[in-house]
Amino acid sequence: MKMVAAAKLRRAQEAAEAARPYANKMNQVIGGLASRTDPTMHPLLQSRDLQENALLIVISSDRGLCGGYNANIFRSTDKFVRDRGMSGVAFQASTVGRKSRQFFKNYSVDVLKDFDEVIGSVSYAKAKEIGSFATELFVSGEFDNVYLVYNRFLSAIAYETEIERLLPLSLEDIEGDADAAESVSEYIFEPDEASLLAKMLPAHIEVKVLHALLEAEAAEHSARMAAMDNATTNASDMIDSLTLTYNRARQAYITKELVEIVSGAEALQG
Repeated sequence: MKMVAAAKLRRAQEAAEAARPYANKMNQVIGGLASRTDPTMHPLLQSRDLQENALLIVISSDRGLCGGYNANIFRSTDKFVRDRGMSGVAFQASTVGRKSRQFFKNYSVDVLKDFDEVIGSVSYAKAKEIGSFATELFVSGEFDNVYLVYNRFLSAIAYETEIERLLPLSLEDIEGDADAAESVSEYIFEPDEASLLAKMLPAHIEVKVLHALLEAEAAEHSARMAAMDNATTNASDMIDSLTLTYNRARQAYITKELVEIVSGAEALQG
């Protein structure tokens, strides 16, 4: 399992790292467009005064044997819900991955929708389905905030749990650096900037979901590889310990047999 996870990790890591430049460049382009228009006119950028309802999109694995990968997600989710719940925020959830679906069966948050067959076969089409689902619920006013909960891949031995606000979008998160915004402002747009912004913002949501799915997949394989390596090491240590215990017991038994034989022989001679 460690070797299989290592092979899958290499492909997943390449996919996650390849998606980062595209996501960063989209941030810069949208930031440049937003700097030339009135961003508050678009519903995906409008923050609600009342923060009453929130949707959690929780990305977990389908299978276990990956160490604390899923436990970290659920622990962070529980803490987040309890902290925000004290402020009067009501939560619902959408699950991606069999383990998150199982977690919410025994949790106080209702599951609005479960996305099947995403983990292990991540694609833009599935990210678009999740992103469109979240966008429709936010624009309709059913939810005031939408959050992504997932593990971000850091290295082959490390990952961290992220709770990222997906909606509403924040200008501080998407406007990019000043140089990028300045370079965009030199372009002539057709159609106008406001129309382009309205078209690109939903696509930006889908790209963020895709990026989270790719990061989560890479983090899962790294966690499983580390967990299986630890399991192999622990099993070897256990075998060594049990072998030593067995040899000591066997030696003690043989010594006892020899003592009894010698004692018996001396008794017969005496």
